[in-house]
Amino acid sequence: MKILCISDTTRSIAFSPNVKSQFPDVDLVISCGDISVENYDYISTMLHRDLYYVFGNHHLNTFKDDQQKHSLTPREIEKFYGFRLENKCMKDQRSGLLIAGLGGSMRYNNGDNQYTEKMMRRRIRKLIPYLLYNKIKYGRYLDILVTHAPVMGYGDKDDLCHKGFSCFVDFIKKYKPKYVVHGHIHIDDINERKMYTLEDTKIINAYGYYVIEDSQLGGHNAR
Repeated sequence: MKILCISDTTRSIAFSPNVKSQFPDVDLVISCGDISVENYDYISTMLHRDLYYVFGNHHLNTFKDDQQKHSLTPREIEKFYGFRLENKCMKDQRSGLLIAGLGGSMRYNNGDNQYTEKMMRRRIRKLIPYLLYNKIKYGRYLDILVTHAPVMGYGDKDDLCHKGFSCFVDFIKKYKPKYVVHGHIHIDDINERKMYTLEDTKIINAYGYYVIEDSQLGGHNAR
């Protein structure tokens, strides 16, 4: 199983004209946000793969055409661009993966798609019916949690804007996803750490791009 994860910038080979030759065998694409949604159409068309995404804290405003800046509604976005994961869980039909999403960042200036710890915990509660259903039907709660913000204490920063959510730590310990994939923390040094482990969950910063290769995902897990 190979998954191309992207976040926060289009200045990477994931958005180059050679993307198809660079990633010829990915099974799906996951975006952790802060990329204009029109770019999702490009990458999913080039790779002929489904794309799942959450919103970041910046990219709700986007260019709908070359002349006018336009703020797309969530309904418009869902109609044209990939599969939006906000506050819900989906099963990828091709791979059988169970994927859930919680976008946005820590609240730091009362802007769009920003949340306090309490607000994010309420959003997590909305996922519980999906997770319990998955556990009954598939024998596991979740394979991948997609977020924009990081997990507190695992690659986040000290300032409020880039601080991770502690409720994500609780989520991981209780529901045990195999991966949590996030963005928001910009890493330009290729030697800087992009992967952490909490219990049996791998926490990955997808800034730019990151490829997950895991033979234990999909396949026998798809039921």
